[in-house]
Parts: sequence; structure tokens; C-alpha cells
Amino acid sequence: MTAALLGLGLVLVWSASSAHAQENYGSPHYFVIKQVLWAAFGLTGMAIAMRTDYRKLRDPLFVYGAVIATTLLLVLVLFLHPVNDVHRWIRLGSLSFQPAELAKLTIVLFLAYHLERRGDRINDFLSSLFPALLLLGWFAFLIFIQPDLGSAATLVLIGCVMLFIAGVRLRYFAALALPGAVLLYHAVTAAAYRRDRIEAFLNPYADPRGSGYQVIQSLIAVGTGGLSGLGLMEGRQKLFYLPYPYSDFIFAVIGEELGLLGAGAVLLGFVLLLWRGVRAAWKAPDPFGTYLAAGLTLAVVLQAFINMSVVLGLLPAKGIPLPLISAGGTSLVLTLLAVGLILNISQHVD
Repeated sequence: MTAALLGLGLVLVWSASSAHAQENYGSPHYFVIKQVLWAAFGLTGMAIAMRTDYRKLRDPLFVYGAVIATTLLLVLVLFLHPVNDVHRWIRLGSLSFQPAELAKLTIVLFLAYHLERRGDRINDFLSSLFPALLLLGWFAFLIFIQPDLGSAATLVLIGCVMLFIAGVRLRYFAALALPGAVLLYHAVTAAAYRRDRIEAFLNPYADPRGSGYQVIQSLIAVGTGGLSGLGLMEGRQKLFYLPYPYSDFIFAVIGEELGLLGAGAVLLGFVLLLWRGVRAAWKAPDPFGTYLAAGLTLAVVLQAFINMSVVLGLLPAKGIPLPLISAGGTSLVLTLLAVGLILNISQHVD
């Protein structure tokens, strides 16, 4: 299933990006060549992850080394030159790296290690919950000030689900719900562009040439595709109407060119990936494997569902790529690495 989604992604990146690549870089193959190179790198990492016993990852030196390295990268990116007025990418020539994507895997690794160590004492606040919430909040804060509220919220959601799976009492979540809601409300209302996105989500046609433009163009693309689509390479919305058709809104291109059947097949692919991850977590031979598989599966599938929901107008617009399919090196490589670890855990199932 991973191979099918990756192969489809390469084809769709080529289809969705060729016009933009020709216009801006002089070659219709600019984005797809980069994506193929990233895919090769990611598949290599996936193969290594599949062949390295996942239990070696519970080494404290590795876990805390990953936490320190991720923290340094999240801090470093804040001092680099902004891209589109945000500090999300570390650039090395034509290559770029998003520390926020790495933070999702690091928090999953740390929580899997920490939750296994605490065992039945997980509801001891100072010794168990506080360290987990502290690192979760620290990473979320560093991502939020980039600014990237969507990735920060996704990170927190992944962490909270892992804590719930570990058996944290509901009263703790209830106690955190009110301050969390207040912080989220303040984060949304404090920035004008976030308020505009909420208004566009509620009524995109109130400002069709402004804040509602992305949602409207995305819905036009999806609606145009019908049941079977217009055909590969035949989509029209990607021709300078739909913003970021090869990355954030590639699912709209899928809907237009492959129709409801193609979009449904992609959704089914992620549902099957969810099933495989849940099965690996359920049957893992130790708690570390259970938490690691559950967290990694959630990190991939949750991001996919959020992306598709944004494209369909079910959530406010947010720049989150569709795993395995959208153009973008960091997301692709780390997603393949996560899948490799999930497959590794599944190999140890009794």
C-alpha cells in the first residue's frame, strides 16, 4: 500500500506541477525530479528502519539525543532568514528541511520510551505526566512561534492520544481542556490571517478573491472531477488557479483528474495503513513497540485526514502536506522512515 501511494504521488506531482515548473524553472520536470530523489532517499531510510531492531531505539542516549537535536533545530530555524514571512525551513542550497516534521517523530519516540518506563505509574503527575507534558508543550511552543499553529496542534493531538492509549485518566484531560481551549482561541484571534481563515471556512464566498479563494478553487476542482475524473494531466484548476496544487492541495487535483473513485482509493489506502499500524501496535511484543507503532501510525494518518479535510472544506485552510503524495522532501522522507519502523514492529508480532 505504501508503494502504491508513493507511486501515485510521483505521478500526481508530475501532473500537478508541470505547468508551474515550466513557468518558473524552465522545465516541466523540476518538481518531479526532486521528488524522485527524495523518494529514493526515503526508501533507503525505510529499508534501514525495517532491518534495524526497533528495540534499539529505546536506548536513553538515542532518545535524549533525538530530543536535544530536535530542540536545537527548532530553535535554529527561528534565527534563519524567513521564507514567505515564516521561519519553518532550514535551507541548504536548493534543499530544505522542516524541523517541525522531525518533532512529530521525536515526540512519539520520547513518549513511547517514557510511557513504557513509567508503566503502571503513568498517572503519577510529577514523575510521569509532567515530563511528558513539558516536552510536548515545549515542542508545540517552538513550532507555534515559527509561526505554524496547525503543526503545533497536530503535535499536541498526537501526544494526547498516546497518553490516552497509555491509560492516563480522563480527569487530567478534562483539567487541561479549558486552558487548552483558551490558548487555542487566543492563538487564532490574535492573528488577522488566522481569523480570516476561520471566516473563510465558515463562508468562503464572503471574500471569494481573498481569504476564501483557496477553498473555492479547491472545491471547484473536486466538484469538476465527478465520478471518474477528467483524466490524468487533464485537470484545469492546477493551471494557475488552484494554489499549491502539487503540495498542500494535491488531493484536489486527484479529485479533478481521477474523480471520486481515485480520491476514494487514496482514502482507502490511508485507512489500510491505519489498520496495519493499529494491528502492529495491538500485537507488539512490548509496551514500547505498542506506543511507538500507535504514535507513528497516528502521525502519518492524522496528517493525511487533516489535509483531505482541508481540501474538502471540512477544516480551515492549513498548509499541511498529504503524506507520501504531496511534493516535499522532509515530509516524504520522514513518512517513509515512520512506515519502515511500523513494518519493523509488525515483524515481531507473535
